Amino acid sequence: MNEYEKVSLHPLTILQNQAYDLFTGLGFEVSLAPELETTWYNFDALNVPKDHPARDMQDTFYIKSKAESEKLKEDSSFVLRTHATNTTARNLEKMAKENMTEGAYISVGKVFRNESTDATHEMRFHQIDGCMIGENINLAHMKGVLVEFYKKVLGPDVEIEFRPSFFPFTEPSVEVHAKFNGRWLEMMGGGMIHPTVLKNAGLDPEKVQGFAFGGGLDRIAMIKWNIPDVRLLYQGDLRINQF
Repeated sequence: MNEYEKVSLHPLTILQNQAYDLFTGLGFEVSLAPELETTWYNFDALNVPKDHPARDMQDTFYIKSKAESEKLKEDSSFVLRTHATNTTARNLEKMAKENMTEGAYISVGKVFRNESTDATHEMRFHQIDGCMIGENINLAHMKGVLVEFYKKVLGPDVEIEFRPSFFPFTEPSVEVHAKFNGRWLEMMGGGMIHPTVLKNAGLDPEKVQGFAFGGGLDRIAMIKWNIPDVRLLYQGDLRINQF
């Protein structure tokens, strides 16, 4: 790749390439999942309750309305995925079907939220999602992997902090914060995969454990290159490549 090609890449492409280089070097396999997803893989398989606010119409783009699905007594309707963690749900199921006890997967892709846009919010944005499964996996392994990732993309001196949190699909759960330009910013969430999620996929939580994480790639780009408005990433303006 020549120097012109390097500087002309879109910021999100640069970050995606860095992520894939790092994680594949650590033994992760690149794995993608559909952007048009069933509610099973987007919500139910991930232990998201039926009455969770994230499932409401104001947060989720339903391709078939919940009311219509209930009328037809269908088990699942389709949504534009609200997070890239559907990739983890599908990979866990794949591991169970193939009787695998070890695996590590990484994905970068678009997700969709039914919300108003402003300088820090978009209806469409990119997430990085990953998981690692094995017989002796613990939270310290996730911490080591993510610290290595953020040092690669934000510089070796970046400070990383893990704070307790809650997510339906992990227990215990943590938020990952990075100190950049003197400010602590939430970057992603993660934790040990909830036993119910493993069971839903067909895995035995008594035999295997794992961690999963997910967070916005757009926010990393905004921080790394001081991009003031997330909408600039999606307007097709070639000047964005000069950040």
